[in-house]
Amino acid sequence: MTSFVENLQSLPCVWFEIGEKRNVLASICAGTLFFVGWWFIIDANAKYPDEMSKAYHVCGIFGTISLFMINSVSNAQIRGESFDGGYFGARGARSWLFVGFVIGFAAVIAACWILFADFVAAEAQHHWPGVGLFLQNIFIFLGSLTYKFGRTDECTL
Repeated sequence: MTSFVENLQSLPCVWFEIGEKRNVLASICAGTLFFVGWWFIIDANAKYPDEMSKAYHVCGIFGTISLFMINSVSNAQIRGESFDGGYFGARGARSWLFVGFVIGFAAVIAACWILFADFVAAEAQHHWPGVGLFLQNIFIFLGSLTYKFGRTDECTL
C-alpha cells in the first residue's frame, strides 16, 4: 500500500536548480547573512536611538570594507595561477586578503569589546544595542566567509 505523500508530484523549480549552481547558492546565503547583519543594527538603532553612539557604526563599516577586500581576490590569484602582471603579483593578493581578514576580525573583536564594556559591565538598562552590534559584525563576517569559500572559480551558469 502506497502512501499519499509518495503519489504527490512537485513542480520543478525552473529558476533555481541546485545541481551545478553552487555559486548561486553561496551568493544567496552570503547576501542573506549580510542583510540580516545590517538589519540587526538598524533595528537596535531604531529601537534605542539614545543608547547607540554614532561611533558604534564604525565596526559595521569596517566589517563591510573587509567583506569587499576578502572577496575581491580570487582563489586563483592567491595560488599564483592567474595573476602574472603588476608589481606585487601573488604576494600582493595574499597580503590584500590577509589585511581584509585582519580588518574583519578586528571589527568582530571591537563589537565584542563594545558589547561587554558599554552594555554588560556598565549595567546598561538595555542590552539589545550591544547585542545587535555584535550580531551585525558576526553575520557580516560569516557572509564574507560564505561568499569567499562557498563559491568555485569555475563559473558554470
